Amino acid sequence: MNDKARFIKKRRHARDKAMQALYQWQLSGEELDWIRDHYQQEQGIAAGDEAYFLELLYQIPPQVGALDNRFRKYVTNFVDHLDPIETNILRIATYELEHHLEIPYKVVINEAVNLARTYGADDSHKFVNGVLDPLCAELRKLEVAR
Repeated sequence: MNDKARFIKKRRHARDKAMQALYQWQLSGEELDWIRDHYQQEQGIAAGDEAYFLELLYQIPPQVGALDNRFRKYVTNFVDHLDPIETNILRIATYELEHHLEIPYKVVINEAVNLARTYGADDSHKFVNGVLDPLCAELRKLEVAR
């Protein structure tokens, strides 16, 4: 495996674990430090991009209101059906779109759709894609136009 493939695999692992950790934080209200310790000791986060996992874990919770407001306008017919898994997938994707311009928007969408396929309900991936498409057009106008 080359360095780029290894990097992508580690980043994907970090996103996966961050989604699980944020889900746990949202449902349990546990302290972020406790969740961090749990994931470092028992969930194998060191196998991924640990720094990226920690960034997502600590940067997303203080911004949930702003992140949710960004994508909620594109959650039209399903606002009452948005579950915690989909919510946290969309939070991670929205955070990446805003704060990680080095990640192409198509990669952000693809990673979010893959998380939804893995953890979400049957058609979650379609829902996540349907929310992120117009959000990308808003947040990454120039990139999408290319």
